[in-house]
Amino acid sequence: MKYQERKKALVLLEDGTIFYGKAVGNKEGTAFGEVCFNTGMTGYQEIFTDPSYFGQLMVTTNAHIGNYGTHVDEVESDSIKIAGLICKNFSYNYSRPAADKSLEDFLNDNGLLAISDVDTRALVSYIRDNGAMNALISTEVDDISKLKEELKKVPSMKGLELASKVSTKEPYFYGDEKAKYRISALDIGIKKNILRNLAKRDAYIKVFPYNASIEEMQAFDPDGYFISNGPGDPSPLKDAINTTKEILKTNKPLFGICLGHQVLALANGVSTYKMHHGHRGINHPILNLMTGKGEITSQNHGFAINREEAEAHPDLEITHTHLNDQTVAGIKMKYKNVFSVQYHPEASPGPHDADYLFDQFFEAIKASQN
Repeated sequence: MKYQERKKALVLLEDGTIFYGKAVGNKEGTAFGEVCFNTGMTGYQEIFTDPSYFGQLMVTTNAHIGNYGTHVDEVESDSIKIAGLICKNFSYNYSRPAADKSLEDFLNDNGLLAISDVDTRALVSYIRDNGAMNALISTEVDDISKLKEELKKVPSMKGLELASKVSTKEPYFYGDEKAKYRISALDIGIKKNILRNLAKRDAYIKVFPYNASIEEMQAFDPDGYFISNGPGDPSPLKDAINTTKEILKTNKPLFGICLGHQVLALANGVSTYKMHHGHRGINHPILNLMTGKGEITSQNHGFAINREEAEAHPDLEITHTHLNDQTVAGIKMKYKNVFSVQYHPEASPGPHDADYLFDQFFEAIKASQN
């Protein structure tokens, strides 16, 4: 019955390609963003609330979305961050007893436009061949020419600063005030599970806005610094890059994840570039060059750092590489307790092969205090 009541909808790519589907939930209208896809089989709620996806239309490659509902603990921020959802089969009913509500209710509560019954295999293949690009999804299917004109106004993800859209407005604390270690974290789109991973290792964290100064972060008297994941192009993040340069002068341990990895590279004069279609999923193979071991990792990024520049840098060493395309997946500074990775050791969703990196961070803190 619900299926028959649903409105027609479409996906329009900036090159004019159209894919048709049906609207999900009670949200109608048009949503814009860069279209991308995630290959994870589970974890849709965590993906939808990950700040790194801000401004993006998410194509889920798993054929069934919504079948296990949603749960209040399975969010990575305070709201949905994707610009819109594109899927194949949308499950209005869910079978998990522990779920709080259906995905339909979760999307409606957050006012997210979603469409299903799209040939997502064809759409993902198209993105893989032609690259990530701006797109829209809409229930207003009768005037394609008008939609095309509206889509032309959407800015490219390249050069787009989005960290300020998702960062905290005011500093806040996370964890036990009596914890052994104190961490100053720069929030350029931080996920909750990163904070959980830091706190469970006996850390008290003060989270700072994206444009915080080194003086503000130092005033917390931290044992180490952290730079978070986040959305958009890293190059425009001048405040974060400059603050990172100042953090390096303190000689205290620093750990960066994803966008934080790119900011660390930029702070060292290594450039970044927009990838063809990025890495987004929970089964990406990484080689740890320090141990020779492989890791299956959770990833979500559309930019990467320049390998040649990183290899030529006298103070940097590449520690991890992506086995699919040889992009740089991790770096460390040779003469400081500073390192970063392009992927997500906190997972959520995804495997936990890389959570040792949090332990490595605290080992660096202990070593710096001796």
